[in-house]
Amino acid sequence: MPELIAPTSQLQCSWLAARDEWPPGAHQDGTGLRLAPDADLDSPGVFSEWVERLQQQSDRSAAVGEERVHATHWWIVEGDNYLGAIDLRHYLNAFLLDVGGHIGYSIRPSFRRRGLATWALGAVLPEARALGLDRVLVTCDDDNIGSARSIEGNGGVLEDIRTTNAGIKRRYWIIL
Repeated sequence: MPELIAPTSQLQCSWLAARDEWPPGAHQDGTGLRLAPDADLDSPGVFSEWVERLQQQSDRSAAVGEERVHATHWWIVEGDNYLGAIDLRHYLNAFLLDVGGHIGYSIRPSFRRRGLATWALGAVLPEARALGLDRVLVTCDDDNIGSARSIEGNGGVLEDIRTTNAGIKRRYWIIL
């Protein structure tokens, strides 16, 4: 049975194995990898520092840096097996309003088509409501049929499909 947990350095080996399933340089939405650009995450010390930054990003009393927003990160796991990641951005900046939305997620390639994204998105929606949000924006690439189904399965209503600097995006709102 999958569960959402806070990122932990104890799952480094499983996380690295999952990372290696992705093409080099692939974007993994919801993982917080932008907090570790060019970092050697194979190094236990560097990996632990990155995990700490992920955890600190939810602290609304701490600055998160220019063009960033506060976010809560979870890993989707089953036992000691890292399956993916999901994050909840506490508010939107211009980029997130156009491209990224409140919630981002990615599933390890070898664990796709098992309903994990739909389940994880549904599990995070009550967390969004607890933050005081009454609706959330969730986006996906226009050609990502699986993600579109996960969003629609959680009540997402398509607002529009638009061309952005990150490609063509489907933008959905979910009322909480």
